[in-house]
Amino acid sequence: MERERRLVLASQSPRRKELLSLLGYQFEVKVREVDEVFPESYSPLEGVIHISKTKAFAFKDLCEADPNLVILAADTVVVLGDRVIGKPQIHAEAVSTLTDLSGQSHQVITACSILHDRDQLTCYHDTTIVKFKALSRAEIDYYIEHYQPFDKAGAYGIQEWIGLIGIERIQGSYTNVVGLPTEKTFMHLRNIGINIAEKN
Repeated sequence: MERERRLVLASQSPRRKELLSLLGYQFEVKVREVDEVFPESYSPLEGVIHISKTKAFAFKDLCEADPNLVILAADTVVVLGDRVIGKPQIHAEAVSTLTDLSGQSHQVITACSILHDRDQLTCYHDTTIVKFKALSRAEIDYYIEHYQPFDKAGAYGIQEWIGLIGIERIQGSYTNVVGLPTEKTFMHLRNIGINIAEKN
C-alpha cells in the first residue's frame, strides 16, 4: 500500500508557493524563525546550503513524530563578484543595490533541503547567471516605488517589471531566480515519493 505523504513548504515566499502549486502539488505552509546568518568563512554556496538545512531542521521534531511528513525548505542569495547581496531594508539601500547590479552579470543561487523519513536530508542547489542592462536612475526609482522589492534578495524580482525591461539574458534556470529550481525540485520530490495531486 502506498504511503500517504504530507508535504510542507517551510517558506512564506509567495513566489515559492506559486511555483510549487504550478508543479501540481498539494502542500501546507509552515514557518519557524531561524538564524539566517552563516559563518564568514563560508562561501556563498556553502552559506545558502547551511541556511536551507537550518530551515529544514527547524521541523525535525515534527518529522520524528510523523515519518510521512516531508519538509521542503529553501534559501536564495544573489552574488555580485564575491559579495553576497541580501534583502534591502530601505529605499536608499534598494537604489544602491540595483545601481551595483546595473550593467553587470551576477549569480543567483538557490539551495533546497528536504527533510523526510524522520531524519533523512536531501540537499540540492542551482545557480543561474543574470545579466542586467544599464539601468537609469528613473527606471530604478520607478521599480522600487511601484513594486516594493524589500522581501527579495538582490532587491528585485525577475518576474516583475524590472525583469521585463532590464534583464538582457540569463544562463540557467529561470525559476531558480524566482526562488525555487522547479525541475530539480520535481525530480527530488518524486524520488522521495511525493506525487502530484490528481485533477478533479
